[in-house]
Amino acid sequence: MSVSLLQSQPSILIKTLQAKSHLPTPRTMVACVDNSSAARSKNHLNPNSDRLQIENSLFNYVKFARSNFCDIVTCAPISQDRPNPIDPPPMFPTESLEDVWPRLLEEARSDVQQEPILGNYYFSVILSHNSLESALANHLAAKLSNQTLPSNILFEVFSGVFKDDREIRRAMREDLKAAKDRDPACLSLVHCLLNYKGFLAIQAHRVAHKFWRGGRKVLAFVIQNRVSEVFAVDIHPGAKIGHGILLDHATGVVIGETAVIGNYVSILHNVTLGGTGKVSGDRHPKIGDGVLIGAGTQVLGNVRVGEGAKIGAGSVVVKEVPARTTVVGNPARLVGGKENPIKLDRHPSFTMDHTSWSDYVI
Repeated sequence: MSVSLLQSQPSILIKTLQAKSHLPTPRTMVACVDNSSAARSKNHLNPNSDRLQIENSLFNYVKFARSNFCDIVTCAPISQDRPNPIDPPPMFPTESLEDVWPRLLEEARSDVQQEPILGNYYFSVILSHNSLESALANHLAAKLSNQTLPSNILFEVFSGVFKDDREIRRAMREDLKAAKDRDPACLSLVHCLLNYKGFLAIQAHRVAHKFWRGGRKVLAFVIQNRVSEVFAVDIHPGAKIGHGILLDHATGVVIGETAVIGNYVSILHNVTLGGTGKVSGDRHPKIGDGVLIGAGTQVLGNVRVGEGAKIGAGSVVVKEVPARTTVVGNPARLVGGKENPIKLDRHPSFTMDHTSWSDYVI
């Protein structure tokens, strides 16, 4: 019997198994996985293919293990100790990102209905604009301007970059959704846009980084300095930062010049991605996708933190952190030990779980 036949005619499988009810029940329930080359090829191209439906059907209906059944499937005992492959970070489809601005307008109008006293403020910062880029440029300009650095100049600077750079436009939308999806204190997208200094600091950094790469380092440093003064977030304009970033609370975050942060990373307050001294060159951490960095953490030197890793609050990391592992302490140590570290099966930057590594008793 082929696996395709099992999929198309599950009733045949059920009747066959019922007919074999005299067979002894094995002591260990098994998970049955299609091991054919065609299925492996299909699953490689599409991990969420119909193969998962086949596996679920087999798991639900197979109650007896026959001696010749493994000719078509590979059977392995189900064990909670067996590590599962880590879930991939969700990729926001383009259409959902395009819905961000209409949703912001709707939320702004709702806020004004609840608090009419904020009508002029909301009209100035959101409702009078025709795009997210315009509203964000205006809001950043107002926040970062001072007596010698007029807001109209900053507005032209920010709006020009937002207009010309498609990747920045996409990243700002993913950053908004990151805050709404991962921070339970975030009331709405408009709440993040207006009040989350971590979000605003990241967007200003994206502009400064573009100028830095373009050789306009003086202007890049001016923006960086104002962000540091206003938001208490100090990100060197040379640092490379991906999309879907959450700086939760953000106060006291310091990120060095040669630091690289991947996509869908969550960073809490008082985190330093710094160097170890006066060493020049590539001297700052490299953070993989889906990483969670707890509050008060120091990651020092040109060390790599692997994809999907978690760093517990207050840790000091000076060595490489393998992917999907958890490190805690000062100096940071692998939970489970170096020889057999406990592996994570979900990206911690999405779960925002800071306590699952704890095994002590008070």
